[in-house]
Amino acid sequence: MDWRVPLADLDYGKEEEEAVLGVLRSRWLTMGAVTQQFEREFIRFTGAKHALAVSNATVGLHLACLALGIGAGDEVIVPSLTFVATANAVLYTGASVRFADIVSPDELNISPESIEKQITPRTKAISVVHYGGYPCRMEAIREIADRRGLKLIEDAAHAPGAYLRGKHLGTWGDVGCFSFFSNKNLSTGEGGMLVTNQDQIAEKVRILRSHGMTSLTWDRHQGHAYSYDVVDLGYNYRIDEIRSALGLVQLTKLPVNNTRRKELTERYWSALSSSGVGLPFRGCEGDPSYHILPILLPHGIDRKTFIDRLRAVGIQTSIHYPPIHKFSYYSKKYPQLNLPVTDDVSAREITLPLYPSMTEEAVNLVVSEVKSALG
Repeated sequence: MDWRVPLADLDYGKEEEEAVLGVLRSRWLTMGAVTQQFEREFIRFTGAKHALAVSNATVGLHLACLALGIGAGDEVIVPSLTFVATANAVLYTGASVRFADIVSPDELNISPESIEKQITPRTKAISVVHYGGYPCRMEAIREIADRRGLKLIEDAAHAPGAYLRGKHLGTWGDVGCFSFFSNKNLSTGEGGMLVTNQDQIAEKVRILRSHGMTSLTWDRHQGHAYSYDVVDLGYNYRIDEIRSALGLVQLTKLPVNNTRRKELTERYWSALSSSGVGLPFRGCEGDPSYHILPILLPHGIDRKTFIDRLRAVGIQTSIHYPPIHKFSYYSKKYPQLNLPVTDDVSAREITLPLYPSMTEEAVNLVVSEVKSALG
């Protein structure tokens, strides 16, 4: 469909084209020098000690779980209001999830109080999600993890360039995982990055992401090794040079684009402040990345009708997210869960268009049509 205002759009230009052509001209496409440069630049940007590029954020979360020793018999506490990969990655290891509720309709992140209630003798870790790039209550969650002896994973898929107390999101926990999917603030189509400040975790991930091998094809091509050993049951979770080249360019654009997202978000908030819709995260702490623009419809408004009305005038919307515990697979596996805030919010959430090249006129059009659809 040819949208008047799409949900998201890429900031791609000649720089990305030249980056890709540079890789093609080098005749080296698999993970190599460009990826290593991307990892170094991501370390510089986030302040993490280690950064390891991977094929997507889901495998990053899986590697995080494996590197932290999570497996059969363990439990990991996760939010349900997130993309299903957050929970799937835990189940891949043979462990189980325990779903925690979110804070409130004003703050759609996992609740520290609900986390505390979900801890059992089998709990091994907490996996938080910075919804929309808005910081979770990391000081409280870090305190719970330390006091209860739990590992802490940050699903920072939405949060490149986001900070809390001057510390980049993804570096508060033991491991942080970022997504570079097509609709993300830093986009390479597919791809992701895992960050950690712990040497042992970084080395474990480095081995596991490439078949458990002790050296890479690039190492042998450079003459640094002539053979390899396989020291663990590893995976093919590598990124390629083309995506890393795109990531390097996108990383240079990220601060400016996040600032633009902030300006547009604040314009939305101001224009919708008296419309009757809920505006989550308005006045939140920290420096978010403003990945998406969620609103909450008033009770009694039919969401499908609302979406259809905006669609009819060419405005694309989405839902972030259908809660994981309501999906068929998970509802059978974890029946009769009681997450009242998540259930209420997820039934009313709508995501409006937001992207750096969006104009003020486009925001005004969306706001006008939102108010019309509410009427």
